[in-house]
Amino acid sequence: MRKILALVLATGVASPAFAAGGPFISLHNTNFVVLLAFLLFLGVLVYFKVPGLLNGMLDKRAEGIRSELDEARALREEAQTILASYERKQKEVQEQADRIVKAAGEDAKAAAQKAQDDLKVSIARRLAAAEDQIASAQASAIKDVRDQAIVIAVAAAKDVIAKQMTAADGNKLIDDAIVQVDAKLH
Repeated sequence: MRKILALVLATGVASPAFAAGGPFISLHNTNFVVLLAFLLFLGVLVYFKVPGLLNGMLDKRAEGIRSELDEARALREEAQTILASYERKQKEVQEQADRIVKAAGEDAKAAAQKAQDDLKVSIARRLAAAEDQIASAQASAIKDVRDQAIVIAVAAAKDVIAKQMTAADGNKLIDDAIVQVDAKLH
C-alpha cells in the first residue's frame, strides 16, 4: 500500500502534469482524469486481492514447472538407464554374433579338412583298387600266356613225338604209365 501511495505522490509532483497551464486538480484536465482512473484501477485490483491471486498463480506455475523439471529429470535418468541397458545388450549380442561367426569359421575349416581327408582316403582306396585290378589283369595275362605256351608246347611236343616215335615206343610208354598209375594207386 505504501508503494502505491508513493507512486501517486510521485505522479502528482511530476512536472509534466503542471505544464498544462490550468489547474491540475480539475476534471477538465486529462492528465488528472487519467491519474484518477489509474488510481481507481489500482484500488480495484487491491480490493479484489489481485496481487495475491497473481502471486498464488505465479507460485502455482512455479511449482508446476518445478514438478515438470523433476519429472523430466526422472525421465532422463530412466532413459539413461534404459540406454545403458540397451548398449549392454547390444554389446552382448555383438559378442555372441562374433562367437557364432568364429565357431562357423572353425566348423567350416574343420569340414573342409575332413572333406580333404576323406578325398585323400577315397583316392588312396581307388588307387589301391586300380593297382589290384592291374595286378589281377597282369596275373590273368601271364596265366593266359602260360596256358597258350603250354598248349603250343604240347602241340609241338605232340608233333615231334608223333614224328619220332614208333609203335613199339608208344606201347612201351603206355605200359610204363600203367605201371606208375598202378603203383601210385596201391
